[in-house]
Amino acid sequence: MAISRFATLSEVTLHYREAGEGEVLVLLHDCPQTSHAWRHVMPRLASQVRVIAPDLRGLGDSSRPLDGFDIGTLAGDILELLDRLGVPEFSVAGHGHGGAVGVAMACLARNRINRLALIDAVLPGQSRSESARWHEDFHRVPNLPEALTAGREAIYLGWLYEALSLRGGAVGPDDLVEYTRCYQQPGSMRCCFDYDRSHDVSAAFLRTHLEWDGRLALPVLSVAGGAAPGRAGDAEDSIGRIASDVRPHIIPDCGHLIPEEAAEEISELLSAFLFASR
Repeated sequence: MAISRFATLSEVTLHYREAGEGEVLVLLHDCPQTSHAWRHVMPRLASQVRVIAPDLRGLGDSSRPLDGFDIGTLAGDILELLDRLGVPEFSVAGHGHGGAVGVAMACLARNRINRLALIDAVLPGQSRSESARWHEDFHRVPNLPEALTAGREAIYLGWLYEALSLRGGAVGPDDLVEYTRCYQQPGSMRCCFDYDRSHDVSAAFLRTHLEWDGRLALPVLSVAGGAAPGRAGDAEDSIGRIASDVRPHIIPDCGHLIPEEAAEEISELLSAFLFASR
């Protein structure tokens, strides 16, 4: 059973869920999700490791500042949280935006991360094609998305989850209620849209660190859903540009919401990847 906790950091208060003991695995969710997205994965892994799943800055039950939604700042939040928890080293699994944050963590703390798993993550500025999903372009428009979704969060989120998934029931009625509760909080949708609006700053962060320090040497697992081969190719290509040891895997008949659509498969993949050398 995951325990819900809060940590007050230098810039934000982060809500996080924690379960298990031993080596630490940090789970980073996508947007518009929260740590709730890992509800089926955490109990499967908590028997093997200590799992920490935070709500990223501005999302879920974490505080909602006016800025700081680029991956470098977001990574700094999570590293500060781990410092507060006394965690010197760890592995990271990140989905979508959370995957990009995991890469930024690896850039900032190369000697602390053991293994990195990226789940349907196309990294900012590293794709062979800079074409975005339509909703990502929509989110980047100043002010308009907030105006159109205000009071209609459940409608927009429900439609988006269904459009991004292939396996039915990935986000059920109770899950939609939980996500809507979070995204109806004042400023939450604005924070979500600011994740996509920070794309260029995040891309510049990656370019700078790769130029300074070169590609990541740690093992990287790249998982994508098989429903969109082009998207899977973009993810693998972008990850290959930042890491030298990439291990790709495709889950067939699965869309983007892999932690919710394919919890059993992704849990098995993460377990095998984390303990491959044992």
